[in-house]
Amino acid sequence: MSHAFIFPGQGSQHPGMGRELAENFKIAKESFQEADDALGFKLSTMCFEGPEEDLKLTANTQPAILAASVAAYRVLKQESPLAASFVAGHSLGEYSALVAAGALDFADALRTVRARGSFMQDAVPVGVGAMAAILGVENDVLAEICQEAAQGEVVSPANFNSPGQIVIAGHVGAVTRAIEIAKARGFRKAMPLPVSAPFHCALMQPAAERLAGVLEKVQVSPLVTAVVSNVEAKPNTDAGRVKGLLVDQVCSPVRWDESVRFMVAQGVTNFVEIGPGKVLAGLVKRIEKEAQTLNVQDVAGVKALTEVA
Repeated sequence: MSHAFIFPGQGSQHPGMGRELAENFKIAKESFQEADDALGFKLSTMCFEGPEEDLKLTANTQPAILAASVAAYRVLKQESPLAASFVAGHSLGEYSALVAAGALDFADALRTVRARGSFMQDAVPVGVGAMAAILGVENDVLAEICQEAAQGEVVSPANFNSPGQIVIAGHVGAVTRAIEIAKARGFRKAMPLPVSAPFHCALMQPAAERLAGVLEKVQVSPLVTAVVSNVEAKPNTDAGRVKGLLVDQVCSPVRWDESVRFMVAQGVTNFVEIGPGKVLAGLVKRIEKEAQTLNVQDVAGVKALTEVA
């Protein structure tokens, strides 16, 4: 039985995340304290109490989910002998995976993703970019739809989440045209997403360049576990490639579907989602019905995990 640890990305945040673990496990409480110290403000209070409006701001969301995920991961490590063959994360979650793999220092990761969130928000003025989910469409058909919709603007696949669930991103006009074309072709479930910026498309290039500058000053340590990267959907154990993959990730689609398929092909049977929400566990089930999924975000999740082990 082989395990993979997977870490959620933006959209999984909610007020109250991490609070139960912090109240019940000293190591989780200390992790949130470490996050507060690293960032110079009470991120823990925002995670535990909200308000939701503050948590939704990308520059807050990214470090908040990272902190909740790493706190949960540290509890898992303390309470369970379970080891992972691979780790992976969805977009922002790749930073949590890299902390778990020993590549990034927790405080460095927090400061980096706070900057990353600001850069991604600043890259495109609010109202200029958009994202949309298009369900039931094949990759090649979606590529045609995006090509037809572009008309000199940017629109491209941003997240390959699971079979038939693809998210596109780009200029508002182009994304709107893509939704209309998809519906005209019979893909009724094409809808805009409530996001603040068009992530994982060419419009994010300014953010990628600024992120590269921040990552230059960050030390990457040897990886103790292979990280299946969003950009390649393949495992990386080379510390020298980590920064490049993180910079490329900003403008590249998240290849989650392929990443999960790769891990299944390597013999992974159990996927443990570590951090807030159960979004990734749901995607894994769509990709591989036989896979077992567990979620570690509260005391019940930790108990369930120790029983498995």
